[in-house]
Amino acid sequence: MDILIAFNLMLLCPAGLIVQAPAPSTNPPALQAQTPKAVELTTSMAIDVDGAPNAYGPRGKPALDFELNAHEGARASGEIVGYLTKADGRTPELQGPQDPFPGYYISTTSFQDESNPNRLDPRKYVDATKINYVVLGRFAAKSGAKPGDFVAVYSKQTGKSVFGIIGDSGNSSGAEGSLALLQALGYAFSDGKTGGIEQKDIVIRYFPGSNSSRHFFKSQAELDHAATLIGLSKDFAMQRQSALGDRDPAASHHSALRGMQSTPTRQSFCHGNLKPT
Repeated sequence: MDILIAFNLMLLCPAGLIVQAPAPSTNPPALQAQTPKAVELTTSMAIDVDGAPNAYGPRGKPALDFELNAHEGARASGEIVGYLTKADGRTPELQGPQDPFPGYYISTTSFQDESNPNRLDPRKYVDATKINYVVLGRFAAKSGAKPGDFVAVYSKQTGKSVFGIIGDSGNSSGAEGSLALLQALGYAFSDGKTGGIEQKDIVIRYFPGSNSSRHFFKSQAELDHAATLIGLSKDFAMQRQSALGDRDPAASHHSALRGMQSTPTRQSFCHGNLKPT
């Protein structure tokens, strides 16, 4: 079976790097590492604030993003996809007095807390100011990744790497990440109104099937602990060495040899599956 998996990966991406998986995990049986497969995407990254309780609000209330950006295509006539509305599809649902930001709109994400039946509770959605998340794009979806699955993300510019999850959808390129993610990577962004990473300096490592139980993390610390517990890796040593080499004039000829290769790659890392105990 292992030989077949490796062979299939080579067929899918002949230029992909196949490396030996780590030694078997000593985690409890419910969190045992399974198929050692991961896929990577090198991309730019826009800022996503969806899911934050102060993402959008009425005029006069300071919000993290322009209300227009909650519409499909950032057009006033576009469908509202960034927050909940009443049945008419235009009138916003508002947070109540017991919610984090009373009077603000209820911003949503595609990954949600399925144990919370109240769709009007802002806590049901992944808070972009607290949780590192990326948006599910076409490449990740074709590779088997789903909302809630773990990712590791690396910045070539800052040299930092962090764990996160796939928390939202709506951008087929996958080039979008939460405000918390970009801040954790060392970027000084404070909202979703301006900025983003224009160069392809971000590497996203997806772990397809790593959260099939769709466990909802209420804090980044909980998410980090779970990713570590199931043996996932946020070590980007090869990418870090490549980034350093690209900045070294003596290594410029190596960069030229690499050329403009296709950015998605498939690699082998420890790949776990979070299941309820």
